Amino acid sequence: MKCWVCKRQARGFGHNDGRHKTGDPRRYPIDWVFCSRRCQDVFHALYGNWLRVKEGHVDSKEVAMIDPSDVELAAMKQCLKAFGEAAGEIGFAKPLGDYSEAEALRVVDAIVTCYTEAMVEHHEETKFPPVRGMTPTPDPMASPFADLEDDLPWETKP
Repeated sequence: MKCWVCKRQARGFGHNDGRHKTGDPRRYPIDWVFCSRRCQDVFHALYGNWLRVKEGHVDSKEVAMIDPSDVELAAMKQCLKAFGEAAGEIGFAKPLGDYSEAEALRVVDAIVTCYTEAMVEHHEETKFPPVRGMTPTPDPMASPFADLEDDLPWETKP
C-alpha cells in the first residue's frame, strides 16, 4: 500500500479506528497507512484541523497549510512545462476566465498529473540511501527546465 501523504511505500505506520468495538457493524478497516511517523503526524494534524472546521469551532476558521518543501517547490516548477503545453493547445491569447469547463479540466489534469509523477519519481529515487563508494546520480529535480532553453512562450528576449 502507498502512504496517504507522499505516496511512497507504506512501512508499518497506520491509523486504527477505535471508536467502535470489534463486533460492531459500523467498524470497518481503515486503510490509512503511512511511510513514516512524519507523514502520519502531518496527516493527523490536517485531519484534526479539518474536523474542527467541519464541526464549526470558532477558533478554527481555516485549515493550516504546510509550507512546501524544496522537493515540492521543484515539482511545482516542473509543472510549468505541462501547464504551458496544455495552455498552448487551447491558445495563449484566450484568458483563463474564458476557458470552458473541459479546457480548464484539461489544464488542471496536466498540472496535477505532472506534480504527482514528479513527486513519485523523486521518492522512488530517494527511497534507498546512497551506497558508499558509488558516485551519486544527478538530481533530476535540480533543473526542471534543462531541456527548455528558450521554449518558454511567456518569456521574451530583449
